[in-house]
Amino acid sequence: MTDATPPSRSRHLLAPELAAGLERFPNVDFSHGVAPFRGGGRLENFGGELPEALTAISCEERFVPGPAGAPDVRLLLYTPPAPAARPCPVLFHVHGGGFVLGDPELSDPLNRAWALELGLTVVSVDYRLAPETRWPGAVEDCYAALTWLVDNAAELGVEPARIAVGGESAGGGHAAALALLARERGGPAIAFLLLDSPMLDDRTGSTHAPHPYTGEFVWTPESNRFGWGALLGVEPGSAEVPAAAVPARAETLKGLPPTFLSVGSLDLFLEEDLEFARRLARDGVPCELHVIPGAYHGFGVAGDSPQLRLTSELRRRALARALGIEGG
Repeated sequence: MTDATPPSRSRHLLAPELAAGLERFPNVDFSHGVAPFRGGGRLENFGGELPEALTAISCEERFVPGPAGAPDVRLLLYTPPAPAARPCPVLFHVHGGGFVLGDPELSDPLNRAWALELGLTVVSVDYRLAPETRWPGAVEDCYAALTWLVDNAAELGVEPARIAVGGESAGGGHAAALALLARERGGPAIAFLLLDSPMLDDRTGSTHAPHPYTGEFVWTPESNRFGWGALLGVEPGSAEVPAAAVPARAETLKGLPPTFLSVGSLDLFLEEDLEFARRLARDGVPCELHVIPGAYHGFGVAGDSPQLRLTSELRRRALARALGIEGG
């Protein structure tokens, strides 16, 4: 009898410190839709507990006006106990989840840590998910929330000239799309983009030639096609995809804010993120890019590791520099 399991393409490239983390991820198979995975991404589902120090951060739920004809948008507002200065800078955060999963609570520990360590306010947006809401519903939710943030800056004690927009995975894709939308509409100014393994191109896993070593772990080409198809309502990679829905399809990236981008070398999004960084630089946008050797998509779930410590420190320093936070 032969083993039906195909040999691994990339396990020999996996950082050994991150290997155990793969056991903590569920098998992401959307053949039965998204229902089996909804509500499964919160901290308790990964066996973690909130560190006591992070409980010092106030977390308030708000509902703000949504896009015209759409429901209000739910936000989580994180406030540091003693901001270094008033008005203070802001991180406008967009959670991940492949466009079809997740909520702001998914990143609760991270957002509390940003607020505590850098003394900034964090606003995390609960955008509508696909496939129930197609493009442009989610990015319009984000735009409405960003506009509310700027319009209410004085009440919130924040400085509208120092707003960074950031996100992970699909949240990074929505963050990039939000920056493009704000540029096109002449909307709220964004000082900085903080993108972690952003999901930027519907052609990855569909019409682009596959990379021989990426996308084996966690988020696969099949998952990517499902996520993009759910968001777009048309076949990913096809001529029917509206260019405005996909950051990688934007004709130009000129005028986007300075950008930090990190991605693992085994992440499905490696090549699209490298290409986005190349285009940013080509279009005159300051861009800081880091590729983490041996890291797969969402490797932070593996817990404390040299790779996570490095990436976290690089992101923290970049955000502090961009927002003028002393001692960051």
